[in-house]
Amino acid sequence: MDDIPTTPIIGKALLQKAKELSRMPRKEIARRCGYVTVTNSGRARINLTDFYDALLAARGLDLNPETSKDGRGREPTYLVSVHRNGQIVIGSTYTQEMHLKQGDEFLIKLGYKHIHLVQVDKNKTDETDTDFDDEDVDSDY
Repeated sequence: MDDIPTTPIIGKALLQKAKELSRMPRKEIARRCGYVTVTNSGRARINLTDFYDALLAARGLDLNPETSKDGRGREPTYLVSVHRNGQIVIGSTYTQEMHLKQGDEFLIKLGYKHIHLVQVDKNKTDETDTDFDDEDVDSDY
């Protein structure tokens, strides 16, 4: 019992320890990595979910990214609808993801059943170039 840490191992140390113990059963690996709690009745309970989440996080995959929420608990869906007044609103989650700032300008290009927003490059001398090839358009939209 002395080889069981009192706090769960995380990060690269968790990956290394799990690799060392890879021939053992999953519950034993989780136990030896510190993913154990003691219940009110005194029994040891293996926290496999926390162990798996920690393994994924150690590998750089976060299943619950808090940065993707827009502050009201909703996740971005990349889907919008036209409001009653005819407007389409693109939420701040998307503009933040694109690192847009107040005052950034876009050209609106209408196509057959699609709208393209093309960011105006303020450093470019000829901003009247509004042509684009169909190859530049993602065919999924």
